[in-house]
Amino acid sequence: MGEAHKSYDIIGDVHGHADKLEGLLRLMDYQEIDGTWQHAERKVIFVGDLIDRGPRQIDSVMIAKRMVEGGHAHIVMGNHEFNAIAYATPNPNKPGDFLRTHQGQWAAKNFGQHQKFLEAVIEGSELHREVIQWFKSIPLWLELDGLRIIHACWDPASMDRLRPKLGPNNTVTDELMVTMSKRGHADYHDLEILIKGPEIKMPDGFKYKDKDEIVRSSARYAWWDHQASTFDVAARIPDNCKAVDGTPFPQLPAVPIPSGNPKPYGDTIPLFFGHYWCTDNDEIISDHAMCVDYSAGKGGPLKAYRWNGESKLDPSVNLVSFP
Repeated sequence: MGEAHKSYDIIGDVHGHADKLEGLLRLMDYQEIDGTWQHAERKVIFVGDLIDRGPRQIDSVMIAKRMVEGGHAHIVMGNHEFNAIAYATPNPNKPGDFLRTHQGQWAAKNFGQHQKFLEAVIEGSELHREVIQWFKSIPLWLELDGLRIIHACWDPASMDRLRPKLGPNNTVTDELMVTMSKRGHADYHDLEILIKGPEIKMPDGFKYKDKDEIVRSSARYAWWDHQASTFDVAARIPDNCKAVDGTPFPQLPAVPIPSGNPKPYGDTIPLFFGHYWCTDNDEIISDHAMCVDYSAGKGGPLKAYRWNGESKLDPSVNLVSFP
């Protein structure tokens, strides 16, 4: 189950904003001692996505790395850490390319998403190799004493399928990196759920245009809501989206979502995750599950939930923010 410890500060997606991370740590009375941030009585848990977007990529990684290695923090893998490993790992089935391709139609998109980190770390450098090696040691999920952490979705079915294939402490292996990077493979599907979250196909006739004018027939699934068993509750459609004809997107029907989707989180064990780009006006919170990503990578604050062993979560008291 993990260590018996009841004082954790769960920090949302940093995305290269080390200034916000340092400010948040100071606000929570952490001190930098011999190059490592630490607290006499508490530990940090990072929900992943340390990199990409922000101006201080390496500082963000090194703050977390030193804390983890010094026993002052835990971390789970985000999709950006996984992508970084895949971008730097040669594809054994495609000589000259990598698991996250540098060629073809996806090359510009993959590089653009990862550019800030590659420029900061200097692609192919010794530092780059060191950071990628550390990313490989990060677990996909944590289950501590009375507490669960994952980057995007706690789905026991996907976890059960992957667990026998994972390395020590729920880490990826070189073999899994290959299958998890192959679209259509079962391992790819399970990883996508855990680090990017599931989507559900909407009923026939329901489609919407997103902010980039892309027509979508699937929606993000509100798996954290134990009542999310029908489309009207389970599908998260962004407020600024329209129907294909430009009219307001209609209310989805209160009909059950298809079987085979991850089940809503109904446990009472507190669960924290990131990934979903929340804001103060669009929080993802239930009694026992909470997203701590408040869009620090898009100009929002970096937040942490100060967990002290409680089963029912109370962000009004325990959520802190910087700036």
